[in-house]
Amino acid sequence: MATRKEHDFIGELEISDDVYYGVQTFRAMENFNISHDRLKNFPRFIRTMARVKKAAAMANCELGLLDKEKEGAIIKACDKILEGGYYDQFVVDMFQGGAGTSTNMNANEVIANIALEILGHKKGEYQYLHPNDHVNLSQSTNDAYPTALRMALHDYLSDLAKAMEHLKKAYERKAIEFKDVLKMGRTQLQDAVPMTLGREFQTFAVMIGEDIERVLEARKLVLEINLGGTAIGTGINSHPDYPKVVEKKLREITGFEYKVADDLIEATQDTGAYVQISGVLKRVATKLSKVCNDLRLLSSGPKCGLNEINLPKMQPGSSIMPGKVNPVIPEVVNQVCFYVIGADVSVTFASEGGQLQLNVFEPVIAYSLFNSIVMLEKAMKTLADKCIDGVTANEKICSDFVYNSIGIVTALNPYIGYENSASIAKEALNTGKRVYDLALERGLLSKEKLDEILTPANMLNPHMTAKK
Repeated sequence: MATRKEHDFIGELEISDDVYYGVQTFRAMENFNISHDRLKNFPRFIRTMARVKKAAAMANCELGLLDKEKEGAIIKACDKILEGGYYDQFVVDMFQGGAGTSTNMNANEVIANIALEILGHKKGEYQYLHPNDHVNLSQSTNDAYPTALRMALHDYLSDLAKAMEHLKKAYERKAIEFKDVLKMGRTQLQDAVPMTLGREFQTFAVMIGEDIERVLEARKLVLEINLGGTAIGTGINSHPDYPKVVEKKLREITGFEYKVADDLIEATQDTGAYVQISGVLKRVATKLSKVCNDLRLLSSGPKCGLNEINLPKMQPGSSIMPGKVNPVIPEVVNQVCFYVIGADVSVTFASEGGQLQLNVFEPVIAYSLFNSIVMLEKAMKTLADKCIDGVTANEKICSDFVYNSIGIVTALNPYIGYENSASIAKEALNTGKRVYDLALERGLLSKEKLDEILTPANMLNPHMTAKK
């Protein structure tokens, strides 16, 4: 196999001539074999790194720091990556020391070697175009990496919001389908008062709708970037006009209003936006998991549980119990939610662990947030398509629960008083008699009035019936 020699200040290494990464990426591969989850598995992050490098080259050329030929080669190299090429060359582990330096150098080396070939040179001939001197010009890992991270989060959160909207619409379709299905509402897992199955699913839609707003609000936080701050935010080794020029170029490339922070020293060390985003993800996961708990409970049985709804039968549920079907889709979504809630703890500790002018733990923040968002996105699409769309109602079971429940005695309170209602409830519980029959036996209400009060319309809209 043909090789080329590359060196850094530590020493010289033989690098396979087939690869576009270089010596610093190779050392990172040897040092950080931790998660087996490589940068290539996060294409959005690769693309945003390429956009940062492209914007930097354009800004450096405009400021007279980079000649037109090198700028053109770097831009073309970045465009090849943005078109989906060379992802397999981004090989560093997402878990790494050095605050993301290995990721930044992986990008610098790959882009430099693609650009060298565009210029007619061989990989590794860095005297013509260098990963540090040219691709990384006016940058540091400490501003390039977090800027790419924030841009990737912006893209990830946009996709998450779309998946949430997809699930919301699935809930809404079921809310319409089940709008006339009378059922018993429950509090503390005990009978409460009647409602409809449609209202139950509409509540799910409202819950996720609120969280879509929170996700879109959180997405705005990552529009502020620290590009131009270089090492600690002072802008060392960059042109004084570089921040405003690279901001303009980044906006042109992406179409989004990214803004360089007013205080770059603060922005370089502050990871508060990640904590807030992670908190929103935890909120989304917590509420989504609660809905999945409800789905599993409502579908429990089929003979010895609530059995008010049927979930789609996705696969056999047991290797030993014939005929058993499990709620596997809500179960897997529950597990995703547990993961996201746990990842929030990692983000919190990583943010808190920052020291002085830099937080070195952004790699685990990136890994945790990227995985949480991607898993939530996939989980919501799975829940919508493989579960919610196929839910059916057991209408008779739902209505029987209502009319056989002592909970409907609450509807009689305004007419017979609390003490009479409580007495009827106690006797119904002890004897198994229906509330309806006991109210008639005691002569507290006429059959006509009782029928009026306990019609589905009046139980669902109790303000409709005036006391007489």
